[in-house]
Amino acid sequence: MHFLSPLLESYIANNSQEEPDVLKELTRETHVKVVQPRMLTGHYQGRVLSLLSKISNPKYILEIGTYTGYSAICLAEGLQNAGVLHTIDVNAELYPIQRKYFDKSGYGDQIIQHTGNALELIPQMDVVFDLVFIDAEKKEYGNYLEVVLPKTKSGSIILSDNVLWSGKVIEPLNPKDKATKVLIDYNKKLKEHAMLETVLLPIRDGLTLSRVK
Repeated sequence: MHFLSPLLESYIANNSQEEPDVLKELTRETHVKVVQPRMLTGHYQGRVLSLLSKISNPKYILEIGTYTGYSAICLAEGLQNAGVLHTIDVNAELYPIQRKYFDKSGYGDQIIQHTGNALELIPQMDVVFDLVFIDAEKKEYGNYLEVVLPKTKSGSIILSDNVLWSGKVIEPLNPKDKATKVLIDYNKKLKEHAMLETVLLPIRDGLTLSRVK
């Protein structure tokens, strides 16, 4: 489901902050060398992530789902001078391209890469995060939230990507479609969670902004 026409999407991007050259280069290389390039955050949403990070000016960021590193670089733009971004991905093959562009971006020294299962890695991290971006295995979104919340504090921001899931969340549910069912439950959980204030934004494939009370 396309929520906006391609013409309107182009207009929105053209009237938002320019995409940094390093991210344009990363986008080109991802399309040439990596499968499923549509998983890239992209220009418009990337600038949204950058601005949200700059507004919150976090010291510690956690990203679940690195892919080729586009969103991590966007989020790193808002880090404090001594801030650190931890990013987790299960695909070790993507590590070199991630590191290449992290270093090119100028934030390489502030970005720590982790390879493995986020549900196992996060509980081992002795860090309280100011900003969290969830953009990995959709079937695990509820579980990600549960392991992330103990690592946050009042005022921490949790961003959740792809929460509209190409519009499937409002369509008749296929009993075999576990990912959509999880996302429907997750969206409800975010809204009703006693620890969170939440608003779902119709940005790209849906981006939820939650604040820890």
